[in-house]
Amino acid sequence: MDANDSNQLRWFKSSRSGGQGGNCVEVAGGGSAWYVRDSKNPTNGMLSVGPAAWRAFLAEVPRLSR
Repeated sequence: MDANDSNQLRWFKSSRSGGQGGNCVEVAGGGSAWYVRDSKNPTNGMLSVGPAAWRAFLAEVPRLSR
């Protein structure tokens, strides 16, 4: 999937993204992958990961955010 196709995905901004600029992340699930991009520059590309890797990442987030 390229940046043009990413417009068809439903993107969600991280709850940790503030309105002051800074670090802003958006995530979208689509088919057999999850996508992550910089919300300040959405046409600059995105990272894609498979469902198992995404679940593993989410399982680690609480431990990493302590």
